[in-house]
Amino acid sequence: MRDIIVSLIIVGLFPACYRRPFVGLCIFTWLAYMRIQDLTWGFAKDQRWSYYVAILMLAGYFTMPRKDKRFFLPDPRCYLMILLAVWVGLGVLFSETITAFGLQAQLGGYLEFVKIIGVALFTTGMIRNKEQLRVVLWIIALSLGFYGVKTGMVGVFTLGSPVISGPGGLLADNNDFSMAMAMAVPMLFHLGWTERRPELRKAFWFCVPLSAFTVILTRSRGGFLAISAAIGILIWRSKNRVMGILIGLFLGLALIAFAPSDFKERLSTLKNPTEEGSAASRIKAWGIATRMALANPVFGVGYRKFRQHYNDYNPNPTPYELAGKGKIVAHSSYFQIWAECGTVSLIIYFVLIFSSLWTCASVRRMARTRYYSSWIMNYATMFEASLVTFMVGATFLNRAHFDLFYQWVALIIVFGRIARAEMRDEGKHPMRAGTRGEIKNVRRTGFAPVSGSDADRSRRRLIPRGV
Repeated sequence: MRDIIVSLIIVGLFPACYRRPFVGLCIFTWLAYMRIQDLTWGFAKDQRWSYYVAILMLAGYFTMPRKDKRFFLPDPRCYLMILLAVWVGLGVLFSETITAFGLQAQLGGYLEFVKIIGVALFTTGMIRNKEQLRVVLWIIALSLGFYGVKTGMVGVFTLGSPVISGPGGLLADNNDFSMAMAMAVPMLFHLGWTERRPELRKAFWFCVPLSAFTVILTRSRGGFLAISAAIGILIWRSKNRVMGILIGLFLGLALIAFAPSDFKERLSTLKNPTEEGSAASRIKAWGIATRMALANPVFGVGYRKFRQHYNDYNPNPTPYELAGKGKIVAHSSYFQIWAECGTVSLIIYFVLIFSSLWTCASVRRMARTRYYSSWIMNYATMFEASLVTFMVGATFLNRAHFDLFYQWVALIIVFGRIARAEMRDEGKHPMRAGTRGEIKNVRRTGFAPVSGSDADRSRRRLIPRGV
């Protein structure tokens, strides 16, 4: 029955995906992060729903009027993502001979990477205004929040039962799942903070602690460091930093008191990483990845070929490693992309990260000089916190090609354009005086109701800071 319901919902949305490509992007994003097909057990589970939606979405895009057609924004980061996809593709070609079976094996993974870049680029082209940006952010945050609530509640009732794997797709691995949940915490918090309706605000905030608890349930040390970074950024950017620090200390003590004993034992290994097997293997993998990258600085050893070449650059392989057993990975997104795709790819990767952080910082600085800036400042902090969370998690997790990272960069590109355009439009938000309560509300949400006719009430005007 569940398979029939899910299938009818998705198939019923097919016409909208074709007629309005933005709707297709929303459905594709929903299927990617909520993985509703993985909540079924029958025929619907194995259907390639995202593939069908993508075909209809692109078909609808090509039939759009020429004046509305824009696949991606002319932003330098969009061109860098295209260059990254091309460079990785050249690495695939040059890392194996044309007739080698290894080349054919890589092509499937490479095409998946091209799809990730394509969706990120398409995101910048389809989102035209603040409301569309808000819709996509809602879909991502609530999709991840759904699993945060679902998994967190199970963990509460089972007294900390560990999460062995995620729901599926890009969240199948428990480390990937923990990083996505950590990135979701700033999203849920700030999207809730910008909501004017109390019931929606409470719904978002209800997901926050359970999503953070889900990270603990995965037993991922990289995820724990990522969620710590997320909470740290939220505290640092809070208006009452002292209170935020006190709340953070309280939550830290609560974590130590109520965290499962096996998880606390895993965290204790961070004190002496060279003395613990898993942590020591990470340090060894980083050294091997460095040797790979230095020996192959242009294109690396080949996309997803770290494992194949591991022992070629391993000075002291163990019998276990010589047998090719276990999880042989770079244990870091930065070392992974450097070893597999070369120095140019690593530079592009870092430029995407730090230019996105610069966008968040510059938009925040610009917003502080304006009177109508609250929603922009909240979004800037949200984007910054989630990106820093990924940066910390990526240091210890092998996810250089994580879908959410590239789409997050795309959303930051869109956010920067929309926020700057709105702040430059002086006539769009005329200033007016307001009561103390209205000013407090606008500083939190960025919006305030306007009295007058129904047409006036439908518009939102911002109150200047400092009145």
